[in-house]
Amino acid sequence: MATENKQFTENDQVFYSDGYKLAQSAIDEGLTNDTLFMAIESLYTNIDVLNDSIVALAERQKIPVACHKGCQWCCHQAVYANSYELHFLSEKIKVRYSPEDILKLQERTETKFAVSSKMSEEEVAKYKSPCPLLENGACSVYEARPMACRIYLSTKLETCLEFYRHPENELNYPALIEFPLHAGRMMNEGFMAALKEYGIDTAEFRLEAGLRIVLKNDQPTFG
Repeated sequence: MATENKQFTENDQVFYSDGYKLAQSAIDEGLTNDTLFMAIESLYTNIDVLNDSIVALAERQKIPVACHKGCQWCCHQAVYANSYELHFLSEKIKVRYSPEDILKLQERTETKFAVSSKMSEEEVAKYKSPCPLLENGACSVYEARPMACRIYLSTKLETCLEFYRHPENELNYPALIEFPLHAGRMMNEGFMAALKEYGIDTAEFRLEAGLRIVLKNDQPTFG
């Protein structure tokens, strides 16, 4: 199992191993869309449970987490997702959206991609534009949102507002809780490693770039 890495801390190793084992469980059961999606759902459940514990601990320490439904400031910045997350997300969109709504989603996606695809990484980091999946101030497929969205927990709303209104201010950045950011990234690293060992390459996309691919094309199936 590809979890032995001397550069990993003990916590790194635990979260990496969790992600690796979840992907491996799908492979051991015969990799299909169903087993892959179940593994991704478990991956997301694990990080959500961890986040709930962190939020509860923060509140006991009088450090309330500012994130709540309707607080959408982070939904206007660059979001990245892995190819298997986009595959999972596209299937949820097909269930959640009508054919007419999917066409509208594709239009929003193409509009954002037309702008962001011409930018440098530095420009993208400062670019503020609503996520194509944002509707009425909330994520339209919240239960299927990528790992990057799940691990973004801020303790100070004013820092998020400043980052949204003045992205050129390099002295300000949202007051994020570091632990879930790191845990979620390591879980994804482990998940990707297991898939790679099985012969499935993964890639990371900005959300609008990935969405335009998965919404246009037939999706790969496994098994």
